[in-house]
Amino acid sequence: MPDSIGVAVIGAGMAGQAHAAAYRVAPTLYDPVLPPLRYVAIGDVNEQLGGHVARRYGYESAVGSWEAVAEDPAVDVVSVVVANRFHRQVVEGLLAAGKHVLCEKPLSDTLDDARAMAAAAERADTVARIGFTFRRTPGIAAVRDLIQDGTLGKVLHFSGRYWTDYGCSPKAPMSWRYKGGPGTGALADIGSHLSYVAEFLCGDIRSVAGGRLTTTIPERPLPLGSVTGHHLVEVGDEYEPVENDDYAAFSAEFAQGAGSLEVSRVAAGHPNTLTFEVFCEKGAARFNQLRPAEIELFLHEGPEATNGYRTVNLGPGHAYLGAGLAMDAPGVGFGQNDAFGYQARAFLEEVAGLDESVALPRNASFADGVHNMEILEAAVESAAHHGKKVVL
Repeated sequence: MPDSIGVAVIGAGMAGQAHAAAYRVAPTLYDPVLPPLRYVAIGDVNEQLGGHVARRYGYESAVGSWEAVAEDPAVDVVSVVVANRFHRQVVEGLLAAGKHVLCEKPLSDTLDDARAMAAAAERADTVARIGFTFRRTPGIAAVRDLIQDGTLGKVLHFSGRYWTDYGCSPKAPMSWRYKGGPGTGALADIGSHLSYVAEFLCGDIRSVAGGRLTTTIPERPLPLGSVTGHHLVEVGDEYEPVENDDYAAFSAEFAQGAGSLEVSRVAAGHPNTLTFEVFCEKGAARFNQLRPAEIELFLHEGPEATNGYRTVNLGPGHAYLGAGLAMDAPGVGFGQNDAFGYQARAFLEEVAGLDESVALPRNASFADGVHNMEILEAAVESAAHHGKKVVL
């Protein structure tokens, strides 16, 4: 086990701040203890923003380039949380510099780049992982446990959607999220999450059909300042065309059962609604990110006249929560930010060399990230050919 671990985050936007905060809380979670952490740097081309984030989360410095992080011998582990099109360059540079890398999803904006990144990770002597954060959501993990321990039994049907509204206003400013080829919009941004959640519960997706991509707002105004996360900023009179999808949907055939997946960034009134229902031989379960401290469970038990869904309040008897919160009693609120903490903790445990028998489940590999992008690419191909079936 190393004497200490130096941490840096590249990208000071919304998700970058989630990573920066997660590394601060990670040492407080579970036993055994981690080596001491050194919070070395926040990297961002917007040095003013980077400086603000470094001060807010207690990092020693802010730097204006990823190269500065790669060259810093004090840095051991790095989260990469920048625009997807920059992932390959940054990740390959960090791996070449001997850093451990946790990359945000999707792995890249093209499948070729993602495969190249996976090959680089395979060659590296350091740990390279992708953050499939919702795998760490206690409610989603609880539903998976109910499937795997036989309580719900064999999966028959999955229905999931991830609705967001960050793009619902025609005045939402142009940013990197609206640039790129088919499938790099809502499908890549939030469809990547929904597809790995579906597989986490139902097993591998074997084929995709009925693909559909739609751009409902064809142009966006250019911002007069920098855009961070999904914030609305002052815009001018000049517009640029939107290059990718506001809405995407496809059906999937799993190793067990079938299902449908639907995502949108123009769903007004839904700032962050990841929700699903999974139907099984012995019952069903459903989850909604708007109520993350509970799941709903239906089992084929008792008289039909009085049977139905019941609410299960999550607590220390469920995944991640026992010692995973300062106050881990049932009924204590928690949410998506906590999942980033569990993700960071798992990454640091692997870097520190903790045995898997006493550690959290490992984060997903770059090979898993490639597979996730192959699903998205199949949905794009299906949409381009009028919904044809695409076998993975």
